[in-house]
Amino acid sequence: MRGDDVADRKPIATAPTDGSKVTVLWKDGAGVVSESVGQYRDGAWWVYTDSDTQKKVDPTSWRPVSSDDDDDQ
Repeated sequence: MRGDDVADRKPIATAPTDGSKVTVLWKDGAGVVSESVGQYRDGAWWVYTDSDTQKKVDPTSWRPVSSDDDDDQ
């Protein structure tokens, strides 16, 4: 994560819920913090864990997807 990304983070309550993709910060069951491209749909936040698998997550913050995020989903 680049240092300038931290300043761009916003509370997840302010994230768009229209299905658009944003970069979210979330913590897994083991307490490991991850950053992934995700989207809000069907009443929850979803991220891809690999090219075929999606996971429902409870993110804490978000930022717009940047051009260097790998988002071909």
